[in-house]
Amino acid sequence: MYVERHTINLTTDASGDATGYTPVVTGRVISVQYVADGSTPFDNTADFTITGEDSGQTIWAESNLTTSKTVAPRQATHSTAGVASLYAAAGTAVQDHVYLASERIKLVVAQGGNVKIGQFRVTIG
Repeated sequence: MYVERHTINLTTDASGDATGYTPVVTGRVISVQYVADGSTPFDNTADFTITGEDSGQTIWAESNLTTSKTVAPRQATHSTAGVASLYAAAGTAVQDHVYLASERIKLVVAQGGNVKIGQFRVTIG
């Protein structure tokens, strides 16, 4: 299996916002890691929205992240009839990797504080 990692460094503007992109990727999103900068990390009010740029497919959305974190995003699956696939006993959604085809990943930070720095590491396989 071929795996690639892309590192995106973001610095917020005076409004606390920042947007960045990976190169064009194809494959499953294995993980996304946020690494807080040691001296000027995003404020504890930082909200992340990470999506496929063209598809709008959600990869990671979280509010008020306070520290470095790694996620392995998954999405709910569906039958060919468009019905949610569920584990019978608990009614919990069956999940699978998020797949992207020839698009960039868009990373948006809001409410991150004035001129704050963070790094994202996106692993695609």
